Amino acid sequence: MQKVKSTIITKASGKSEPFSPDKLKRSLQKAGATDEKIKNIIEQVSSNLYDGISTKKIYKIAFSLLKEKSRHLAAKYHLKQAIMELGPSGYSFEKYIGQILHAQGYKTSVGVIVQGQCVSHEIDVIAELGHQHFMIECKYHNQPGIFSGVKIPLYIQASFKDVEAQWLKLPGHGTKFHQGWVVTNTRFSADAIQYGNCAGLKLLGWDYPENGSLKELIDTLGLFPLTCLTTLTKLEKENLLNRKIVLCKELINNEKCLEQAGVNPARIKNILTEVNNLCNNLMNNE
Repeated sequence: MQKVKSTIITKASGKSEPFSPDKLKRSLQKAGATDEKIKNIIEQVSSNLYDGISTKKIYKIAFSLLKEKSRHLAAKYHLKQAIMELGPSGYSFEKYIGQILHAQGYKTSVGVIVQGQCVSHEIDVIAELGHQHFMIECKYHNQPGIFSGVKIPLYIQASFKDVEAQWLKLPGHGTKFHQGWVVTNTRFSADAIQYGNCAGLKLLGWDYPENGSLKELIDTLGLFPLTCLTTLTKLEKENLLNRKIVLCKELINNEKCLEQAGVNPARIKNILTEVNNLCNNLMNNE
């Protein structure tokens, strides 16, 4: 029997590869879709494929189909893109990372000016847990396919060493564990990972490390950014972000906040339903 030729798709990086129904299946499973919904979506996506189709286009088709069936599952499926919509400045991403660390028990401060031994530094997040003290730099990207290369950890390690030298002079810091972190919403290059591991930097990326990646932390903690929501318009999301609101859970039972962001009261009930279903992981089967 002649083997059926696979459709060649184009990734965000510009590279080409055969379309993999299994990859699409896994991403839909992670969003909580049922086997029946997944089968349906894969069949419809497959019928729309053509050589050279972008992964972005495939995502849009799958997202649209999932949204028709379940808005809160579509919101979860939208997670990676939703984080890219936190921009453009990157401050909301820094605040988001601060919230993720806070949920794990860290004491955090976002956007802090810290004096190093040689110069002062604007640090994205300072985090403390017990005797541990961390300087965290966030590298936010609003487009897929962008890697954080080796120059980023090289620069951050130099900044960290300058800050650490000053921290060690503070009372009680001589016995503390200090470390620099680099956090990104995309991926690290192989050189960046090699240097980070060698220099003792902690690297946290979308799918790195294998255990405890950014995506895994978000799924485990249930801390979804409000940009996930399918019932909010782009302008409404921007209004909420401008009010320093980043998490979906901050909107639970918060009609006033939505009204202040310019949401029509007639739509608030549907928005809160999506928020509650997403945050409470309810109604996985509709």
